[in-house]
Amino acid sequence: NVTVTCEKGKYPPDPKTQVGTFIINLDLPPEQRWTNLAKVMAPKIQLLLDSFKQYVRDWTKAADFIIHFVDTKGGSLDGTLPYPFAGEIKGFAQDSGINLGEMLLYNIFYELFTLCTSIVAEDPSGALYHGRNLDFGLFLGWDIKNATWAITEILRPLIVNLDWQRGGQTVFKSVNFAGYIGVLTAIKPKLFTLTVNERFNIDGGFIGVIKWLLGDHNETWMSFLTRSVMENATSFQDAKTRLEKTVMLAPAYFILGGNSSGQGAVITRSREAAIDVWEMRNASGWYILETNYDHWKAPLIVDDRRGPAHKCMGQMGQQNVGFAGIFNVLSSQPVLNKLTTYTALMHVASGNLITYIQTCKDPCAPW
Repeated sequence: NVTVTCEKGKYPPDPKTQVGTFIINLDLPPEQRWTNLAKVMAPKIQLLLDSFKQYVRDWTKAADFIIHFVDTKGGSLDGTLPYPFAGEIKGFAQDSGINLGEMLLYNIFYELFTLCTSIVAEDPSGALYHGRNLDFGLFLGWDIKNATWAITEILRPLIVNLDWQRGGQTVFKSVNFAGYIGVLTAIKPKLFTLTVNERFNIDGGFIGVIKWLLGDHNETWMSFLTRSVMENATSFQDAKTRLEKTVMLAPAYFILGGNSSGQGAVITRSREAAIDVWEMRNASGWYILETNYDHWKAPLIVDDRRGPAHKCMGQMGQQNVGFAGIFNVLSSQPVLNKLTTYTALMHVASGNLITYIQTCKDPCAPW
């Protein structure tokens, strides 16, 4: 049994860990939207891709097949993606000098290797807050000497906040790894917030991705669905319906927060449809929390971030809901672990999104 210490006083963290913002202008043609970011981040993305392929090959034959296929056929596959994604990946590849197939690969693998903790919580006045840790890089190169995950370390410098604008006005904001054009963490100011956690099951992402590579393009990439929801959905309910019904390449958990009391939900997805929609009122009443396991089943005994997170939320109490309280919970081990790349905090009413790079100092849980 791990003794869980719920952190206090961790917020605000060192200002040097706060992530900067790039504007993505949706009025530009897709090929030109990422030019600034591509030029700044190209060397860091190439380093990640080279390391990524080296580690993934050791991990699973399915991953090896995907890498080889995308490396050799990736350029032509890009054209099969829907508008505007094909153009955006192509433009990013051209502006960064990175092979188009590799840029495609980079966008695929976030659908498959992401562990996370997401929390939507309501303060006593009914205001909603949404926080998340994004953990990435499990099984991808444990560095024994430094006791770190190699890919996780290379990823941290790629984290950026994006302000997606149309006509000079913010449509939504997101946290992205530079070069990834989908959405895993985002806020539509005054309307809703969304995070995605990976869901592992036997008919998982590898199956969907391989079907897509072999020519079945009837299913939507999970991260393109979330991006489309952020751009187009007009309310919590509208977003919820779209996230429940669209057929996807990979299963997932969608954690959705709204703008009024009680609007928090975890949508548990198979590739085909929602198999469960869990509402905040049926969770704890004032918060809802998801890691990477179906909420009605026990988590893996070697990866129980859920129990400690619940314990720390209980200690925090509803009266302390806010950026500081949620950041403290997300900074408590093993919710914070060696795979954690960032903590994002969102407040729907103000449209505020703040992201901090996270590193877990030793002694620290590997995941």
